[in-house]
Amino acid sequence: METQYFRQYSPALGRDMELKVYGHAGQPMLFIPCQDGRFFDFENYRMADTCGPWIESGQLMVFSIDTLDRETWSDKSGDPYWRIRRYEQWIRYITDEVVPFAQNMVCTRNNWESSPELIAFGCSLGATHAANLFFRRPDLFGGLLALSGIYTAEYGFGSYMDDVTYINSPVHFLPNMPLDHPYIEMYNQRRAVICVGQGPWEIPHETRRLQGILENRGIHAWVDYWGWDCEHDWPWWYKQVAYFMPYLLGN
Repeated sequence: METQYFRQYSPALGRDMELKVYGHAGQPMLFIPCQDGRFFDFENYRMADTCGPWIESGQLMVFSIDTLDRETWSDKSGDPYWRIRRYEQWIRYITDEVVPFAQNMVCTRNNWESSPELIAFGCSLGATHAANLFFRRPDLFGGLLALSGIYTAEYGFGSYMDDVTYINSPVHFLPNMPLDHPYIEMYNQRRAVICVGQGPWEIPHETRRLQGILENRGIHAWVDYWGWDCEHDWPWWYKQVAYFMPYLLGN
């Protein structure tokens, strides 16, 4: 499996950021690690092995990035006004820096003329971030794989709500999206998978909360509930990735 490491200065964050790329060709996927995770978690937690068949066959290129959770969602004793604005800077880092970087690389590798949308992928809090990116920017993200996520900013920011918190909390901004909003048609042209188990450490009611909103807005997504044996842990996420990946790649 071809891998590349990059360390680049981020104007949005005012610091160097690291990422790793897995694969030589194919559809671009952005992997967002679990809470407080690092760019190397995709490899260290063996998710690269699970995605290996699609990466090695040239169907998938994965761009694994760093979280900024320790400064934002996880620092619950910190000032929420500052933390949510730091999170918004991280969102801009992804949309304005990582996405164009990934698109340029996959266009070069695949000899494509037009830039493709990315698949946003994450587990646990990574799924929260991935869903937020997908629902905020369907012009940049053409797919979603969200496993065991929570889709409200309340998890990181409690009752604190302002305009920046609002736009980063899908269960708050999606209910107010007009039914004729162009994003709804864009969502429905894409492939979104939202999955959760019902076993230890899972929180399926948060997925049901999002599902009800999606149905109310006419937004189509594959919302899947796995059994009471399905835990909030990597072995189950491996199984879910293997199950959903063919659908996401159109196989």
